Amino acid sequence: MAAVAALALSLTVSADRAEAQTGPVITGQIEWGVYVAPDGCMRWWADGGLEGYMVTRFHPNTNRPYCLQTTTCLTESTDVLFATDSHHLTDEGRARLERFFRTENAFGYAVYGHTDERASHAYNQALSERRANSVAQVARSVGAVVEAVAGFGETRPRAQGHNEHAWRQNRRVEVVCYHLPE
Repeated sequence: MAAVAALALSLTVSADRAEAQTGPVITGQIEWGVYVAPDGCMRWWADGGLEGYMVTRFHPNTNRPYCLQTTTCLTESTDVLFATDSHHLTDEGRARLERFFRTENAFGYAVYGHTDERASHAYNQALSERRANSVAQVARSVGAVVEAVAGFGETRPRAQGHNEHAWRQNRRVEVVCYHLPE
């Protein structure tokens, strides 16, 4: 019995050594880019496969963090963009969004979807995410850079109340524009 235990231990140690020697494959390639945080400040990131890092980008003249100006540049009722309970854009909604993203000329965008409160939280969350992704796809199709896409379901209402007036205001897609500082 002791011989079997010793053999098992020997095999385990040998396997660990072999795994440690082959380890992760390092290709010598580094992926990099710029991340725009919700506050508009830019951060350089890089990932070489083993460990990534991120550093704040500083303005060369002021030595302050390089931050973009952020504004909510479009708030559109989902009643205009989508059919009820759908994330498929209407032809009119798609055309409206294409015109917007072609003419806004922002450095980048964030797209946020919202719903009213009349369905379950899980349903509203999923619908708001799908709608935000549909708008982001239109932006990307015309060459716009989309930095972030998120759905908030009914968790961030614009209007309080349990009536059609409030629900209409809460069913929306918001687009935040990131502009270079002047």
